[in-house]
Amino acid sequence: VMVWLRRTTHYLFIVVVAVNSTLLTINAGDYIFYTDWMWTSFVVFSVSQSTMLAVGAIYYMLFTGVPGTATYYATIMTIYTWVAKGAWFALGYPYDFVVVPVWIPSAMLMDLAYWATRRNKHAAILIGGTLVGLSFPLFNMVNLLLVRDPLEVAFKYPRPTLPAYMTPIEPQVGKFYNSPVALGSGAGAVLTVPIAALGAKLNTWTYRWMAA
Repeated sequence: VMVWLRRTTHYLFIVVVAVNSTLLTINAGDYIFYTDWMWTSFVVFSVSQSTMLAVGAIYYMLFTGVPGTATYYATIMTIYTWVAKGAWFALGYPYDFVVVPVWIPSAMLMDLAYWATRRNKHAAILIGGTLVGLSFPLFNMVNLLLVRDPLEVAFKYPRPTLPAYMTPIEPQVGKFYNSPVALGSGAGAVLTVPIAALGAKLNTWTYRWMAA
């Protein structure tokens, strides 16, 4: 009974962690996408989101041992963010005020790496982590190109909780680097791998807790 209870609790924990990850995402993502230095911040956003996705997705994927769990984790995050998007829309903000990050395709690549290597943990960390870091900025930049001008939204609809130091002032586009996708992908590919390794290591502590 205790083993069943712990396993059930752990699967529910997937949902809890994904929801909390999404709350962090809303705070990191929306402020960044709707500020004047959006291109500079896009790199920071890409690294923070790809690493956060990787650590949670690989943790649960290796825990279940089932390719597809990473995508399940990303799907929960996506659904929850769309709920938050709907809440802002209900308050009178425009539809494009909240941009939902595109986690699912990157998580699918991690699942694919795990499945294609016959559930090899190290391949999931190295190949899967790299693919997440490389692909996430690309998918999100395509997503950004489909929404209304973020600068226009920033000036017309500033967040009521927006910190003073992030209030739109004047455009600073492109001052950091000419290609935020390339820089975000490069930095993400390097940093996501050790963070994915951390997510894999968390399983060791989880198994010890379950055996206690």
